[in-house]
Amino acid sequence: MGSTGAPGVDRRSLLGLGLAAPSVVAAAPALAQSPPSPAAPPDWNRLRGQWDLDWSEVDLSAMLFAANPKPVREAVARHRAALGRNPITYLEANNRRLQNAARVAAGTYFDVPVEQVGLCESTTAGIALVYAGLDLRYGQEVLTTVHDYYVTHEALRLAARRNGASIRKIALHEGAPGASAEEMVRRIAAAITPATRVLALTWVHSSTGLKLPIAEIAAALAPINAQRAPADRVLFCVDGVHGFGVEDTTLPALGCDVLVAGCHKWLFGPHGTGVMIFSPLALSRLSPTIPTFLSPGAYSAWLGGYDPGPADGARMTPGGFKAFEHVWSLAEAFQFHQMVGKAHVAARTRELASRLKSGLAAMPHVRLATPADPRLSAGIVSFEVAGLSPQAAVQRLRTWRVIGSDAPYSPSYVRLTPSIRNTPQDVDFALQAVAALA
Repeated sequence: MGSTGAPGVDRRSLLGLGLAAPSVVAAAPALAQSPPSPAAPPDWNRLRGQWDLDWSEVDLSAMLFAANPKPVREAVARHRAALGRNPITYLEANNRRLQNAARVAAGTYFDVPVEQVGLCESTTAGIALVYAGLDLRYGQEVLTTVHDYYVTHEALRLAARRNGASIRKIALHEGAPGASAEEMVRRIAAAITPATRVLALTWVHSSTGLKLPIAEIAAALAPINAQRAPADRVLFCVDGVHGFGVEDTTLPALGCDVLVAGCHKWLFGPHGTGVMIFSPLALSRLSPTIPTFLSPGAYSAWLGGYDPGPADGARMTPGGFKAFEHVWSLAEAFQFHQMVGKAHVAARTRELASRLKSGLAAMPHVRLATPADPRLSAGIVSFEVAGLSPQAAVQRLRTWRVIGSDAPYSPSYVRLTPSIRNTPQDVDFALQAVAALA
C-alpha cells in the first residue's frame, strides 16, 4: 500500500543556498500569516541549480510556461510513482489531504484562511469559474477595460449571455508608457455607476507589462461600497497571474475581492495548476459551477437532499479526476517560494527587469511599451523593434538562443520576461541580441 507521507522541500539543500523558512504545509490554522522573507537573499547563481533548464538558451519567458525547480519536480515524480504502484489506495489516502495542504500553502502565501482558497487548473479556468458563478442579473453591469485580455472579455461575454448583465469597457490611459496611477484610479472611480456590481481588471497586463495600482483602486472603491448594501457592493475581481509570484504582497494589502492566478508561471509551480483567492464578500456572491469532491458538506448535501449552504474555497474547487500528481505538488512550489523569500523574489525580478528596460531604452531602434517606473511594472518587458514585426523579432532573437515571445494582441509587442532563474549576464546577452536587430 502506498505511503501517505509527503516529504516537502529538501531543506538541507536549500539551507545551503541560504534559504530557510518555517514549513507552510502543516495542519491548516484558522488564519495562516505569510512568514517574513529570510534576512539575506539567496546566492542567485547557486539557486539556478534548482532548475534543470538547457542553459545554452537564455530563457526570458517565465510569463508563459515555467519549468519547475527541483523540489517541485521531485514531488511530482514521487506522487506519479506512487500512483503507478498503488493508484486507488494512494489516491484514497492522500487526495483530500494534499489538495487541502496546497490550499493552506496558498492561503499562507496570500495571508487568508484556507476557507477562502480554491484550486483550479489555470488562470483561464479560474476566471471562467468566477465570472460564471456571479449572482448578476439584467440591469446590472460589469465594468472592465479595453486593455484586458481575451480570457476576461470572453468569460464575461459568455456569463452575460446567461445572466443578462451588461459589460462596459473603458480606457485607463492613452498609452502604457505614459500612464499614471492617479489617472487610472480617477478613470475607474468615475466610471462606477449605480448599476455596477463587478469591476474586472488585470493586475499586470500581459500585452504592455503595465502594472495596475490595485490597492489604490480598492481604496477608491471603499467609500462607494460603504454607501451600498452588501448585495449591491462592487466586487473587485482581478486576473493576478503576472503579479502573483512576483510582487511581495497579500490579498488584504491589495484589497480586492477575488484574485485568480495560474501557478505554472512566475510561481514555477506544477503545470496545470492555479488558485482562486476570495474575500468573504466574494464568496457570499458566488456559486460553484463544477461539482466538487473536496468539500464533504457538498457531497453529504446531495445524499441528504438539502442545500449545501454558502460557497467556500473548497466548494469553488472543481472536482473530477485530474493530474493529481501536479495538484498535490503545489504545496512544494509555495514552500520553495517562501524559502527564497517573497521580498527577495520581488527585488530580484525588479532589478533584472529594470536593467533590461534601461538597456532597451538606450537603443534608437527600440521603443519600450512598458513603463520604466517599477511602481507601474513588474517582470514583463514589452517593446517594438523598428522595421521588424514582433513575430520576426522573436524569431531573430531565437537565432541568438534568446527565448522571448510576442503578445497576441493588437498592437502586438516583443516580450522578454526575466525572473529569478536569470542573471544580469543573461539580461546583458539579450540586450546584445536586440542591439543586433538594428
